[in-house]
Amino acid sequence: MELPRLLLCAASAALLLLRARADEHEHTYQDKEEVVLWMNTVGPYHNRQETYKYFSLPFCVGSKKSISHYHETLGEALQGVELEFSGLDIKFKDDVMQTTYCEIDLDKAKRDAFVYAIKNHYWYQMYIDDLPIWGIVGEADENGEDYYLWTYKKLEIGFNGNRIVDVNLTSEGKVKLVPNTKIQMSYSVKWKKSDVKFEDRFDKYLDPSFFQHRIHWFSIFNSFMMVIFLVGLVSMILMRTLRKDYARYSKEEEMDDMDRDLGDEYGWKQVHGDVFRPSSHPLIFSSLIGSGCQIFAVSFIVIIVAMIEDLYTERGSMLSTAIFVYAATSPVNGYFGGSLYARQGGRRWIKQMFIGAFLIPAMVCGTAFFINFIAIYYHASRAIPFGTMVAVCCICFFVILPLNLVGTILGRNLSGQPNFPCRVNAVPRPIPEKKWFMEPAVIVCLGGILPFGSIFIEMYFIFTSFWAYKIYYVYGFMMLVLVILCIVTVCVTIVCTYFLLNAEDYRWQWTSFLSAASTAIYVYMYSFYYYFFKTKMYGLFQTSFYFGYMAVFSTALGIMCGAIGYMGTSAFVRKIYTNVKID
Repeated sequence: MELPRLLLCAASAALLLLRARADEHEHTYQDKEEVVLWMNTVGPYHNRQETYKYFSLPFCVGSKKSISHYHETLGEALQGVELEFSGLDIKFKDDVMQTTYCEIDLDKAKRDAFVYAIKNHYWYQMYIDDLPIWGIVGEADENGEDYYLWTYKKLEIGFNGNRIVDVNLTSEGKVKLVPNTKIQMSYSVKWKKSDVKFEDRFDKYLDPSFFQHRIHWFSIFNSFMMVIFLVGLVSMILMRTLRKDYARYSKEEEMDDMDRDLGDEYGWKQVHGDVFRPSSHPLIFSSLIGSGCQIFAVSFIVIIVAMIEDLYTERGSMLSTAIFVYAATSPVNGYFGGSLYARQGGRRWIKQMFIGAFLIPAMVCGTAFFINFIAIYYHASRAIPFGTMVAVCCICFFVILPLNLVGTILGRNLSGQPNFPCRVNAVPRPIPEKKWFMEPAVIVCLGGILPFGSIFIEMYFIFTSFWAYKIYYVYGFMMLVLVILCIVTVCVTIVCTYFLLNAEDYRWQWTSFLSAASTAIYVYMYSFYYYFFKTKMYGLFQTSFYFGYMAVFSTALGIMCGAIGYMGTSAFVRKIYTNVKID
């Protein structure tokens, strides 16, 4: 009898959750229907990522105790969205005159908490119908001796038909903070008809003058011209040089053995027996390539979805979408990583599959959990709940791993057989000495400069949207920059690989990957400049949060660029060695 009862309870809970989700997302109201004012977080204005629960400050709660709906997505939980009911009674189209909803008994500890918040310019965030509202906690006088708390929340809500399209907050009622006094908190609600369409209600939060500034347009144009120049240069140099190489090799084919021995034997043809030799550490290499291909697929799909769906209008929707797309594209990782590992003769394919599946999740989760301990110490809302950690781990083990296994099996069976145009010699050819600037280490360091140059202006806008109060919405720009980055990366790595092979150095696989991945080093170096000159962050929590997640972002970008560079270079190498006659 217990099992049916448990199943019935579970079904009822699931039904309630589904109903709550529908109520939260319908955004339609009847007259005098409940409208929930959510209190989210509070934190210093100069670092939007350092946030705490709203009621971590000694604010008081309204008299209303219960609400009819509530929901939280995985993306909200990971982003530190801490929605708590304000206790204010608000009904659709029902005006409320100034009303006292609670009273703060201001002892010394509470006063000290408010004074600290005012000194550090604390702002708080609220939500009505998913529309964000910001307000300031209080202010100090000119001498910095007396501190004042804003006690009156004056809400003005615009509606169009049965939908809420605009919310404005005016903070009034400045009260001096004096210990052992009582402070009354009050609110009022004024409803007004608005002509703003529901689809356009987030336009007021966007900043076209910032994101569509002429510098942004100029950077896109500049990057586009760089692409045209690079593609033209690569095409001209390689086509002319390769034509000469092919002509020289064809002429050598017509020579007898004596003349050929006396001839000028050099160039990329001389390493044809080693160029398709498996890379060193093929297990790690193939896992990185598979992960990079998956990151590229995720970036491409999420940007397209963001262009179509306007994900910035829903809390945590960008992160939730990215997690879902990453899990769904796990077969891409398995296919490219597994097939490459099989072509390179790898036999421990199960180990490769595990490393490929958990490489990125382990890096992200490891960094997040480390920062999580600091967030817990600071009692910040960025601390990830234990249940959310368990949910992420379940996604890794029960979604990402099985899909990666499917992709690995398909990759090994469909494209896992080595079909190189040249035989691989049994004994590796010795690598001759060459000039210092042709060494792989130098090529790797220089390879990332041009790709970084094509995206560094966009990096400023992306950083500003994440670390400051800007909503990034120009995803068309981002898609164009992604395409430009891919083209520039492939062109640069092809040129680097051609010079390397011409110096009779066949270690092109890791070199092509790392020369493209070195873009991440320059991005991370730029993040230092941004931190010290464009932000006002300070303290252990803010610093570790910033540099921790910037390291994750830069590493993921580097792995993606490395995979793109390797894939393009691999096609180029296969093409040029297919077109030469080799005994």
